[in-house]
Order: sequence, then C-alpha cells, then structure tokens
Amino acid sequence: MSFLSAAQPKLPPWRVLLVDDEPDIHDITKLTLSRFRLDGRPLSFLHAYSGDEAKAVLAREKDIALVFLDVVMEREDSGLEVARWMRQDLDNQFTRIVLRTGQPGQAPEERVIVDYDINDYKEKTELDRTKLFTTTFAALRAYRDIMKVEEARKVQASYREGLERVIAASTHIFQQRNLKDFANGLLQQVVALLRLEQSILLRLRGASVITGEQDYEVLAQIGEAFDFDPGLMAQLDEARSNRISQLHGDTFVGYFPNNSGKSTLLVLKGVEAISELDSQLLEIFCSGVAVAFDNILLNQEITDTQAELIMRLGDVVESRSNEAGNHVRRMAEICHMLGVAAGMPDEETAVLRHAAPMHDIGKIATPDAVLLKPGKLDAAEWEIMKRHPEVGLSILDGSQRPILKAAAAIAHQHHEKFDGSGYPQGLKGEQIHPFARIVAVADVFDALMHKRCYKEAWPLEEVITHLREVAGKHLDPRYVELLIANVDKAVDIDRRFPD
Repeated sequence: MSFLSAAQPKLPPWRVLLVDDEPDIHDITKLTLSRFRLDGRPLSFLHAYSGDEAKAVLAREKDIALVFLDVVMEREDSGLEVARWMRQDLDNQFTRIVLRTGQPGQAPEERVIVDYDINDYKEKTELDRTKLFTTTFAALRAYRDIMKVEEARKVQASYREGLERVIAASTHIFQQRNLKDFANGLLQQVVALLRLEQSILLRLRGASVITGEQDYEVLAQIGEAFDFDPGLMAQLDEARSNRISQLHGDTFVGYFPNNSGKSTLLVLKGVEAISELDSQLLEIFCSGVAVAFDNILLNQEITDTQAELIMRLGDVVESRSNEAGNHVRRMAEICHMLGVAAGMPDEETAVLRHAAPMHDIGKIATPDAVLLKPGKLDAAEWEIMKRHPEVGLSILDGSQRPILKAAAAIAHQHHEKFDGSGYPQGLKGEQIHPFARIVAVADVFDALMHKRCYKEAWPLEEVITHLREVAGKHLDPRYVELLIANVDKAVDIDRRFPD
C-alpha cells in the first residue's frame, strides 16, 4: 500500500566550500569547475577567506559536501585547526576535506591525513584542470555513497522506531474491549503513528442496516465535524466497491475488509502524501488490528444479541404480570444513568443496562392466581410471591457471562432493603450488590410514576418526597440522591418510553 507523490523533486547542486585567503584561488577554482556535473547535479560554491570565516560558514550551513581547505591563512595551521574543529567539535564526519597548500613542508601529507581525518591532500601547483576535476569527482562520489549508507541507516532506525510504535499502539488497541473505545483508540494511535496531530480522522463502517443517505456509521472521529460532500462520498464508495485504499488531494481513504462482511474505512483529512515508510507502518498496524477489530465486532454482536434476548424475556415477564412492556426499557436506561452518575466504569454501566431487565425473571414461575391478583395478597400468597428472587437466581446462576452473572445478582437481591428488612436473605447496606441497590431505586421510581392494576400514577413531587422518606430504610440514600439530582434525565427517559 503506497501513496507517494509521483513526481520526484529535482536534486539541488552539490555544495562546495572554498577556504583560501587568496581571492584568485576562489575565482580560478570556480571557473575551472563551472561545467562539472555528477549525477546531473552541478556545483554551488560557498566562500571563506580565513579559518574563522570557515568555521562560521560550516556552523551555519548544512549539507556541505566538500571543503577545499588551504593550510596557511591567518596562521600557519589555520586550515589544520578548521579540519580538527570540523571532525571533533562540530562532529561532522561526512563532509569531504581536500587540503590544498602552496607550502607542503608546513603540513606533511601522511601526518595530516592520519591525524586530521583529511580525505585528500594536494599541492596547489599540481592541481591543474584535469586533476581538480578528478579530485572533485572522487570526493563528491565518496560523499554521495556515504550519505546513501547514512540515509539507509536512518531509514532502518526509523523503521525500527516505527515498528516499536506499531507494537505499542497495537498493545493499547488490544486492551480495548468495546467498539466505541476500540474505534477511538484506533484513531488516536493512527494519529500518533503518522504524526498527523493536526489532521481530522474518521473511522467509518459501511453498514446496510444504517439508515440515511450516507449508508455509513461514524464510529469515532478526531477534529471538527466532517463534511460528507459529494466528492468524499464518491471516494468512499469507490474505495468500498473496488476494495482499494487511495489518496485524492489531501484526503486519504483506507479500505480494510472484515470477516464480518462490514468493511471498515479509515479517513485521514489534511494529508498531502504518505511516505513509503509510513505507508508500510500503517499497513502493518491495520493488518494487526484487523483481527482484533473482527473480534470486537463479534463480541459486540454477541453482547447485543444477549441484551436483546434479555430484554425480550423481561418483556415476557412484565406482560404476563400485566405490567407495561416499556417498564424494563425504562428500568435499563434509568439504571444506566444512575451508574454513570455514580462514576462507575463504562464497562460496568453497560453490563448494568443489559442486566437490569431480568430483575423479575423469577416471576415466570409465580402462579397466575398470585401474580395477577388485583387486590392485596394474603400471607400464604405473599410467601409464594416472595420466592421469585430465588427462582430468578436458580434460572440465571452458574453462567460466567458478565451480563448473566450481573442479572443473577440483581434478580436475587433487588428486594433486599438497605436497613436489612428485605428478602430473601435479609442483606443490609453494602452487603447488597450495588447493581441491585440501583435497580431497587429505579424500580420504585418507575412503579410510582406509572399506573398499575392496584394503584394510579403519582405526581413527580410526591414520588420525590416518598423516595426521600424511604432513603436509608428501603433504598440506598446515595442512589436516591443521585436520581433526584438527575430527575430531569429520568423524566426524559420516562417520556421516551411511554406505556
């Protein structure tokens, strides 16, 4: 998967620094090498007329390939000091140095080349046009080859660093257990991986069950609201239809098939081009998380199916007892709202929402004569009714699935009271599972807000008054206060799921 720009940039000239205190040497060298070319690249000259000037130029300018360096300038060893400073202080090991001297006795060739890391040594008198060409050619070719090796080393190092980032990113992704967190985490890791912090990214999934013009579900996004203009929609459709990833302008759409049959599209906005290295890293990363994404989708499907079955079983129980079918939906939403308000982790509130509808599953074994009796139950009938929490436990107990384990605890304990006067175990306070305490608050609230065969609906003010009266006795006072503090949300839920 490569998305590099097709046009290769024109390479700049080779940069050559002439260091000599004689201006004529500068002019002659430039004139002699005016037609020089290596790999189609000419020369570009920089000038220094003393050792100090040379240091200033070398410290300021980058990518100098070659230095023609005079030995004797303001001092007898000025050129040698520049060479030493380049290699040791500036730590420049790549620029080629050709020492030129008109006084060879000042700098014996062997000692200079060894001690000062000089690449070539020439007397000015021997540098005719041909030798100047060959010396320059040999020096620049050596510089070119060294820089290729260095560039390959950097690419290797970048690739190794990139792989480390891929591994770290993938590890973070694999820790996510639900679709929303996974999608958000994926976007964050892609942004970090490609260093596109200022770009807008969207994770899109083609899904036939999604209604609307776009036929895509936004799973997560980073940045401002995304404009689904006709051009982008055409690019998305083309990527999905042709099963390809592509870059159009500054928008990259990555296509990643899933075993679930619902392909995933990754959209990066504000991307001019993706480098070959980043393209490879993105491919490795996405192929690595594809399996995890399939597993997330499969788990989501299992969880959704499980939740749907639980909701329908709850409907069956409520309809059998002449309760409104939407009671279990209101219960689920109010319990979730209370869990969020209490600061529970997202995974726990999701489990609570799915498990709450099963609170009365044990009533499925309660005889009609007791369950449907419009008046007050006698003592014997009440004892029969009180069995439904233990029946509910017997139905749900033993499963290792989080939702069913939570549903078993809720079914068994939702009639326990905070002061210990409830049934069937007489649990008190913190002994009662927090899910069951939340369900108890939501159940009382919903029962009072709606008409039943044995009572009329209560006004909201009376419901709140009653909740405060039983807080600390029947109900956990913390969850009572959380419900009252969020009563507008509870009333909105009530409005969205009417009888």
